[in-house]
Amino acid sequence: MRVLMVGAGGVGDAAARIAVERDFFEAWVVADYDLGRAEHTVAAATGRRAGEERFVAAQVDASDADAVAALAREVRATHVFNAVDPRFVIPIFSGALAADADYLDMAMSLSVRHPDRPYEEVGVKLGDEQFARAGEWESAGRLALLGIGVEPGLSDVFARYAADELFDHIDELGTRDGANLVIRDDDGNEVFAPGFSMWTIIEECLNPPVVWERERAAGDLEQGFFTLPPFSEPEVFDFPDGIGPVECVHVEHEEVLLMPRWVDADRVTFKYGLGEEMISILRTLHTLGLDSTEPVTVKGVQVSPRDVVAACLPDPATIGPRMEGKTCAGLFVTGTGKDGAPRSTYLYHVVDNADSMRDYGAQCVVWQTAINPVVALELLADGTWSGTGVLGPEALPPKPFLDLLAAPKPEGYGSPWGMEER
Repeated sequence: MRVLMVGAGGVGDAAARIAVERDFFEAWVVADYDLGRAEHTVAAATGRRAGEERFVAAQVDASDADAVAALAREVRATHVFNAVDPRFVIPIFSGALAADADYLDMAMSLSVRHPDRPYEEVGVKLGDEQFARAGEWESAGRLALLGIGVEPGLSDVFARYAADELFDHIDELGTRDGANLVIRDDDGNEVFAPGFSMWTIIEECLNPPVVWERERAAGDLEQGFFTLPPFSEPEVFDFPDGIGPVECVHVEHEEVLLMPRWVDADRVTFKYGLGEEMISILRTLHTLGLDSTEPVTVKGVQVSPRDVVAACLPDPATIGPRMEGKTCAGLFVTGTGKDGAPRSTYLYHVVDNADSMRDYGAQCVVWQTAINPVVALELLADGTWSGTGVLGPEALPPKPFLDLLAAPKPEGYGSPWGMEER
């Protein structure tokens, strides 16, 4: 396996640090628009293992499908791993196919909704552009594995596992994510600094969240999707491992678009513990028009308001030393168990920032995202996972993934997941 990873931000950097410990690949090319950043990631990864020579840096414009394809051909990539934010999904996705390489991402192509239509009208959904090209990938005999980060990603693996091993009937697949993370300044005061891309947070949280219901679908998958206003239906969810109760709200996310395609359930939702401060900031940004991606002219210079907001905040890759607490990603499944009795189970994965910083020099949110595509690549390398077309994690066997993730090193990745009955 020869991997071309596009993106050397927080998640890409963490993925390289994780991957260097494994032997399943022949080459790992780290490509970024900023060559210096790619070189920094290569240095950080190779410094973790004596004699390591599989990592090299390259420059690429992720917005240019032809440039991605050209680089993939040049480095003889078998797999293109997309580690940049969602606005670059389609050119990287297209470039990988043009180069006859398989593809993985952690966020799917963007949604588009007509602003004058009612909330219930979904419009173009996350991933629609990619699924529309599934036939091209099938004809080419190549695999595009979508949404294989943590959310989406691990929760989707949990959904398949729950359907296969735990439940006879699923009432709801409810992704529920929360944390008790705090970021402090040099004086020990709490400061506002998102754990991952602010550009992506704005995109996810201010778009109308999607829900899927079997009753609405009436046999037609697409009819089952509908949207709600942002921050709808708040609920307090009690997270494990000392995180405790966190208020969660509906957020637009890929799990809702992926799970109903391969897993039988009556309802699919995604809720995230944003917190009162984040919701207030997002609402203010929207009111001021600072969430817009349309360029405006400032003193003769064209700038995107959202890009400016993101640029004004700390790079998520740099805040690890000032972060404390844990983050939890998981799936709350309700329905009927294999024994015919009602069952409510939370499958989850918790990462303590102190652990990820100590072991990898990566803050916990980006590390938790980065480990899952590396596990997936290893399963693809040894043939445990395989397929053609455009697939989600739910389409592939879950147990090998969960076993490899949790198994102690060096056999596995030493990152156990948990399960609670509620």
